[in-house]
Amino acid sequence: MSQTTVITPIAGEPVVTHTTQLVGEETIIPIIDEEIRLDKRVVDQGGVRIVKSVTNEDVTIEEPTIHEAATVDRVAVNRLLEPGEELPKSRRDGDTMIIPIFEEVVVTEKRMRLTEEIRIVLSRTETVTPQSTTIRRESVRIEPIAPSDDLLSK
Repeated sequence: MSQTTVITPIAGEPVVTHTTQLVGEETIIPIIDEEIRLDKRVVDQGGVRIVKSVTNEDVTIEEPTIHEAATVDRVAVNRLLEPGEELPKSRRDGDTMIIPIFEEVVVTEKRMRLTEEIRIVLSRTETVTPQSTTIRRESVRIEPIAPSDDLLSK
């Protein structure tokens, strides 16, 4: 004859329960329940300190600048245009722009007379003007911080 016993451990206590009986013998089987206790704590393992500093540096910049100027010359022409002659148009001759100026005059017949031309000459000069200014530059230094022994001993 055999008998089977179901064993349920109770948390926190070692449990010895019923026995299993075999024909002619008795055997006791202890059942042990183990627990784990966890504790958490903060442990200082060191760190880093970041130090940022700003330095000012005076620099001189030499950048060319461009200056444009125009001179105006008035050139007298005083030429009568022939009947049916096309009016001269504004034109360019190299760096010079030529703009014709007209006037109507009374002659026995009415004709156009070119009185003058305006000539505009463009010139360009480039000069380098040193200018001083301050430039800020940041630098970063990283310093290790050793762990404190206070928390390790707790």
